[in-house]
Amino acid sequence: MPEFSALSSFLIASFALLVIPGPAVIFILNRSVADGRTIGLSAVAGIESGTLMHVLAATVGLSAVLATSEKAFNAVKYLGAFYLIFVGLRTLSRRPAAIDTATDSAAGSRGGSITSGRAFRQGFIINTLNPKVALFFLSFLPQFIDPEKSSNALQSLTLGLIFVACGFLTDSIYALVASSLRDSLLKGRALPFIQRFVAGAVFVLLGVLAASAKVS
Repeated sequence: MPEFSALSSFLIASFALLVIPGPAVIFILNRSVADGRTIGLSAVAGIESGTLMHVLAATVGLSAVLATSEKAFNAVKYLGAFYLIFVGLRTLSRRPAAIDTATDSAAGSRGGSITSGRAFRQGFIINTLNPKVALFFLSFLPQFIDPEKSSNALQSLTLGLIFVACGFLTDSIYALVASSLRDSLLKGRALPFIQRFVAGAVFVLLGVLAASAKVS
């Protein structure tokens, strides 16, 4: 286990990094505003499950492969970018499902354009196929690992799990705040526009950004 001082520093650094909106937060905000609290939290669960895959990969050293192999990096990068752009174009081409405001819950937990399962899968795939996350853990975790203490792998796993927990907390707050804005949007015509055009454009943009990622 890392020392208490290292854990404290890691927690501070993790929260500082997590509160800065990135592609994952943009995805969560997008799903939360477009489809409500339950869908937003499902997206959070998917994102953090994808993060967990990178934690496990970093623990066994697979992230080093992405850092040293341009072919491996590009393969993962373009798979993720293709999926994002595909989802974006499909969203743009489909009219969002009508929402019954009489039965839609006050928190926006029902209705919307996708199911909780699909939101989870989207978040999982998006984060799992993001090589930048793998490189982040490869460069971030070693700064808080003491090679003279217990197993480096155990320390890496411990820190990674703490980071996932912190991410779940901060991302859930983003989802809850964003979904709280949905009620006012239900009263006008903005929500269908967000569900189709804004959501679709965000996915395509995230795909383009993912495709432009570089190893260094």
